[in-house]
Amino acid sequence: MAEFRQVPYDGYLEYPLEEMKTRAVNFYQDVKRRRTIRDFSDRPVPREIIENCIRAAATAPNGANFQPWHFAVVESPEVKKHIRLAAEKEEKEFYGGRAPEEWLRALEPLGTDESKPFLETAPYLIAIFSESYCIREDGTKRTNYYAKESVGIACGLLITALHRSGLATLTHTPSPMNFLNQLLKRPSSEKPFLLLVVGYPAENVRVPILKKKPMKDISSFI
Repeated sequence: MAEFRQVPYDGYLEYPLEEMKTRAVNFYQDVKRRRTIRDFSDRPVPREIIENCIRAAATAPNGANFQPWHFAVVESPEVKKHIRLAAEKEEKEFYGGRAPEEWLRALEPLGTDESKPFLETAPYLIAIFSESYCIREDGTKRTNYYAKESVGIACGLLITALHRSGLATLTHTPSPMNFLNQLLKRPSSEKPFLLLVVGYPAENVRVPILKKKPMKDISSFI
């Protein structure tokens, strides 16, 4: 088995303790401004911003460095329209009977329904795929271990990078999402993980008042 060549780690930066505390607080203050929105502007966004945010996402830790992800960026109005039609078809079935009543009651305060105009309005849709296996050059199959966990971490970095760049996002997960493979011409080895809507917020966009759980309910120090 081939081993990775080891080199000195020269990328780590240690900060003075007080600066570490300040940086942690400042990051929290910034990232807590992030909100999911459902009304997007159609203002264009330079592709360079999206590319660099994807580069940031691809630095995510992952199983055996297999990097089991693919980011399919959709700009085409025609493709976005097809995605909206397919997603709304699945969502109509979801809200019309597929979803359990308990789940629908949980969604009710948010005012969501099967209508998804943001899929056409926003300048970008990023479909993130999880690659469960790949085919080697010799034709043999290689399993990508911890693919979902790795892709989930990458998605968190991507959302944060986009927020830090000044963009808003919406995580959309119509179920099932297999139509994305066909529309975006992705192989069966890849499973749709998340459809991320990206752009500027629409003018006068509104968001619900949400409360986050306190530290004592989300953490423990032992």
